[in-house]
Amino acid sequence: MTQSSMTQSFTTQSSIINLCGAHTALITPMKDSGEIDYDGFRRLIQFQIAEGIDGILPLGTTGENPTLDEDEEEKLIEIAVKEAKGKIHIMIGAGSNDTKHMRGYVERAKKMGADSALVVTPYYNKPNDDGLLRHFETAGSIGIPVVVYNIASRTGRNIPTPLMEKISRIPNICGVKESSGDINQMGDVIREIAEPRKAEGGRFYVISGDDALTLPLISLGGEGVISVISNLLPAKVKAMTKAALEGDYDRARAIHYELLPFVKAAFIETNPAPIKQALNWAGLPAGPARLPLGKLAPASEAVLKKAMTDLGIKLTNP
Repeated sequence: MTQSSMTQSFTTQSSIINLCGAHTALITPMKDSGEIDYDGFRRLIQFQIAEGIDGILPLGTTGENPTLDEDEEEKLIEIAVKEAKGKIHIMIGAGSNDTKHMRGYVERAKKMGADSALVVTPYYNKPNDDGLLRHFETAGSIGIPVVVYNIASRTGRNIPTPLMEKISRIPNICGVKESSGDINQMGDVIREIAEPRKAEGGRFYVISGDDALTLPLISLGGEGVISVISNLLPAKVKAMTKAALEGDYDRARAIHYELLPFVKAAFIETNPAPIKQALNWAGLPAGPARLPLGKLAPASEAVLKKAMTDLGIKLTNP
């Protein structure tokens, strides 16, 4: 395929998807027995829609996808599509460190009605550049918009900007969820990939995967967030994101600082254990995290409680 034809394919697919704004990386609510609370999952989606969120991401790391079996995943996708299709954007986690399995998950997301798929950098086996490029070529070949998930802290493999530029040229690769934690790299991706793509008439979305860096990333030209704390505070995260995207940085900055203590508390231990506890205390369905994630330490609970009460959130059964 020639460079011009790749750009044309990119432009065509990107014209039908809008990833600007605030999206929630949804938790998967569990019962005390360890079974999934599917009714609770419906309630969470309805809550997100009512609060004005722009999109949801089931089956991500926050949704504990490493512990879900395929039957559970398919039922969660079915519920998400039934509740949210045509109302908000539905992105489905579809990653694997096995390219064959990833392909099947992306095909499933497309077949079941998702709007896009999130594909993480293969973890544990730490592929080289050639392997990574071919992995994402496979993801792009399915025919559904694909967002790359770059998170070296969980995968052991960062995608450097020159390689990301090559990946961004693959048809149907429409953006990146940036969780590298490196604001310099994020700025490079915007300056060297996203901005030139706009000049070509295409689009490559750079979206924050870190709640603490949403405002800095948007100020550099990023276009939104896939948020953890919006499980509990979707309207607040949406308001901050919207203000920043509209250039109202005074308002965005005020909300950012208001939320920052809770952002820190929500990641005081491994996600999603803290956010699930916060949802439980707020009276929303969450339940426990599945093993190997355990209960929060008492000191972590104290920090989380304080951050919530400082925001004026009423705690039930703390």
